[in-house]
Amino acid sequence: MTDPYRFAGNMARLVTEAGKAAAAYIQPQIGTLGPLAQADNVTPALHTFAQVQQALVTQPGTLIKSQSKLWQAYLDLWNSSVRQTLGMGDNEVAPSSTKDARFKDPAWTEHQFFDAMRQSYLITSHWAEQLVDATEGLDPEAQRKARFYMRQIINALAPSNWVFTNPELLRETFASDGENLVRGMQLLAEDIERGGGQLKIRQTDPTQFEVGRNLAITPGKVVYQNALMQLIQYAPTTEKVLKRPLLIVPPWINKFYILDLNSEKSFIRWAVDQGHSVFIISWINPDESLAAKSFEDYMREGILEALDAVEQATGETAVNAIGYCVGGTLLSATLAYMAAMNDTRIKSATFLTTQVDFKQAGDLKVFSDEEQIRAIERDMSQCGYLDSSKMATVFNLLRSNDLIWPYIVNVYQRGQEPLPFDLLYWNSDSTRMPAANHSFYLRRCYLQNDLSEGRMEFGGIQLDLSAITLPVYHLAAREDHIAPPQSVFAGAGRLGGPVTFVLAGSGHIAGVINPPSRGRYQYWTGGAPENSLERWLEQAEEHPGSWWPHWQAWVEAQDRKRAKARVIGAGKLTPIEDAPGRYVRAA
Repeated sequence: MTDPYRFAGNMARLVTEAGKAAAAYIQPQIGTLGPLAQADNVTPALHTFAQVQQALVTQPGTLIKSQSKLWQAYLDLWNSSVRQTLGMGDNEVAPSSTKDARFKDPAWTEHQFFDAMRQSYLITSHWAEQLVDATEGLDPEAQRKARFYMRQIINALAPSNWVFTNPELLRETFASDGENLVRGMQLLAEDIERGGGQLKIRQTDPTQFEVGRNLAITPGKVVYQNALMQLIQYAPTTEKVLKRPLLIVPPWINKFYILDLNSEKSFIRWAVDQGHSVFIISWINPDESLAAKSFEDYMREGILEALDAVEQATGETAVNAIGYCVGGTLLSATLAYMAAMNDTRIKSATFLTTQVDFKQAGDLKVFSDEEQIRAIERDMSQCGYLDSSKMATVFNLLRSNDLIWPYIVNVYQRGQEPLPFDLLYWNSDSTRMPAANHSFYLRRCYLQNDLSEGRMEFGGIQLDLSAITLPVYHLAAREDHIAPPQSVFAGAGRLGGPVTFVLAGSGHIAGVINPPSRGRYQYWTGGAPENSLERWLEQAEEHPGSWWPHWQAWVEAQDRKRAKARVIGAGKLTPIEDAPGRYVRAA
């Protein structure tokens, strides 16, 4: 260290700042059930590991074999370390992946202590994962949960996460005489206070973004609104537009401007420039007054009222529709309802990373068993909604090594403000969910899979996905951790009409928000979604870049007729306010 006295002073400041962080955490919990609720959050993990333990008791051979492999690996590491000490050199026992950014600093391999720590961690983590995989007698859901919870523990225990076991953090701490730790603790206290007693991880600089100023800036007007949504119509940029308007149904789990981040990354702006009359639903961020709003209400007051409003604004009864994520799930249920009612206003549908068959719904099913849904429902009954922090935490856990631990290291130990990043600002701008809607979605989709199996009803009408016979463009993303491509593929096969299935590169967001101008990733096209995704990929054709132009060609193939560009307000609807409207700004 450069100045021992300054270091000692910073350690005293660190204790003071830690007290502020503790107060920011404790104060909101006084007189509440907060600590009890947090203890309840770990119960599913403990229950799952108890099941693993019970299964292993009946499989001593598996445990002995696994333990032998672990001790052999440790022995190999010891021998390797001795040879290195003697200058004899040796190959790594547990090399880290070149893609693993946690161990990129040269000290992790050049310094014998940190090298041994890194390899010990990797040996133990691989052993733990393999032990879970080798445990027999667990049902598939229990095994999925065990893998997920074990992965969270492994990620949390990485030596790269903590100052005394991370060579980069140690160097920085001594070089700054501990100033980095003081800054980090200050940021931690601020973020706990900002989260109302819970840590709201700072993933970007929130002061650099504002919805309506440098996010969601495509020109348009709110032309209709009700208690659940505002409908935005965007100003045309072409003299002629496709005769069929385009209605977009985004998810309500996040805000719609993921489709309108900025002028370069905006799917909305691009679609307008291709000659679409674009309308999008902007869902309200609900409070307790909307607790009883149901999944069916979102159909009636969302999609169906939006279709009525589009007709009033344009005079057109035939529209193209897009549904993204859970917005696509709602759109598919709506289309099944409309088919039963002989309502043919939607002429083509596009589903973006949308699940309708939830049997293979991935790690989100970890949080969707009966016990956890009941706990969520108890929580929602207190305030009428699921707090936005709950879903944000779940989504962060799905990619904890990308969305949690790098910020624990860089922000709260290095003391660095994160760089401004529009996507991460949107990711942190999460929304609440009405109790009735969210309970229905968890139970009827994730737990019971009622939509794909024909047991879901709206207004007494049984919903049959095979009755959806209009042309469909169905996009999955190859690395999607929220709507896994196998799940999307299975759901696409449930529809009754012609389905153009497309697989995009990257994940749930980057696979969708991939403008042609960036020339990134790729997509695959092939036949109908039959058999399995693996079989489909064997004969699929890979294309470089964005899927957007391919989708545009598909939409135009449905109906190429064009009309004079529609001026906002020229129809029967009077504009209410400028886009992006008030609802999307509600915290």
